[in-house]
Amino acid sequence: MSEDDLTTVRVDQFLAHPPAKVWRALTEPDLIARWLMPGDFRLQVGHRYTMQAKAIPATGFSGTIQAEVLAFEPERMLRVGWRDADPGSPGNADWTITWTLAPEGRGTRIFLTHAGFDPDNPLQQRARDFMGSGWRSTVLRRIDEVLRGLEPR
Repeated sequence: MSEDDLTTVRVDQFLAHPPAKVWRALTEPDLIARWLMPGDFRLQVGHRYTMQAKAIPATGFSGTIQAEVLAFEPERMLRVGWRDADPGSPGNADWTITWTLAPEGRGTRIFLTHAGFDPDNPLQQRARDFMGSGWRSTVLRRIDEVLRGLEPR
């Protein structure tokens, strides 16, 4: 995470799994529920769905995310909008999550860009710090665990 860019979290991680397998983890609802949160995800631009997590008062997050599929290129890129479902939430989250996959050897280089943090909102900056470390230390590890348990298609 660049300390200079207060609006974005960037993560770059190698996964020892082919892009098709990583794509499954990013786009199959039952797999997403295992590494992120349950929700009614559907790989269709414009599809809106809700995900439920724990509220995080220190960041102003209500615990409910309204998400929307914004764009995708199969096995290459997935872009999803995340907004706090509570319009009165002091965190005022309105973010874009972009996953980009690049084949690398026998695996995949996965790039995550979590953009839209307000540099002037202390709660959003707290969320940026919290989520930046969470994407790295927890989420990508959990994706890898899910992938290790998947049978090839």
